[in-house]
Amino acid sequence: MKYPSKLKDGATIGLVSPSSPIPAERVGLCRKVLEDMGFHVKLSDNHADSKGGYMAGDEKLRAAWINKMFGDPDVDAVLCVRGGDGATRIIPYIDTEMIRKNPKVFVGYSDITCLHLLFNQTCGLVTFHGPMVSSNMVDHFDPESKKAFFDCINADREYVYQPPEGYPLKPLKDGRAFGPMTGGNLTLMAASLGTPYEMDTKGRIILIEEIGEHMGNVDRHIYQLKNAGKFKEAAGILIGQFSDCTGEEPYGIEDIIMDATEGLHLPIMSNIQSGHGFPMINLPMGAFCEINTQRRSLRFFTER
Repeated sequence: MKYPSKLKDGATIGLVSPSSPIPAERVGLCRKVLEDMGFHVKLSDNHADSKGGYMAGDEKLRAAWINKMFGDPDVDAVLCVRGGDGATRIIPYIDTEMIRKNPKVFVGYSDITCLHLLFNQTCGLVTFHGPMVSSNMVDHFDPESKKAFFDCINADREYVYQPPEGYPLKPLKDGRAFGPMTGGNLTLMAASLGTPYEMDTKGRIILIEEIGEHMGNVDRHIYQLKNAGKFKEAAGILIGQFSDCTGEEPYGIEDIIMDATEGLHLPIMSNIQSGHGFPMINLPMGAFCEINTQRRSLRFFTER
């Protein structure tokens, strides 16, 4: 796996909308927040486009902008403005061979999960499950999220996850595991099954996060992964933020995961602050990592 080059002061960032659009008035705000951090910005032209009311334009156009930003020698990093819906449509039009030859920082989460899986598994590129510009930076880029954003991307030899104050790591199953990290949004992980872009969990550590789903739907997706053998093959599980996921009884994601992994000997840690909440801690997808429940630690190793 290739850990991309560091994001230096004065770098040029390409802003893309692979999923849903943003209001036209927020496009300038996205540019400004990055310029105020000392970066140059190149914008795709589809941020406020709408197809069906939930996609930022046609899938070929959205994919073309991903390809263009990775192929542009002046662009150092590619950041998503938001998630939403529709990213799975663009996968067949992504030039994976070109991206493999032009590794760059790529940041997003939620619907962007399908692109993390594609870039990790097909391109051999470490990507970043981290803050998006419109969703996490424009209105309030909290200090812990901002620090972790840069610390993760610019790590020298290793990146150690630092639990935000009030969110200690919570071991659910003891153990120690090593392996590349995969996963992301639960719905997108489940949607990958049975496709040419199916998530590979063999010997890997799975990050799972979600937003706005009833626990019945969460349960369905978790057991879809279980029945597909994805937990049996995995080295470990990290439970991220499950924002606004509700149920009728106090039976939540930790209970569901423990039931789904009964009889499996793999370490599981919860309370990872990465997903649709604040703070949103940046994590390197595809990077080799270590879970140690005894030490309550999570660390990643960089290979540039």
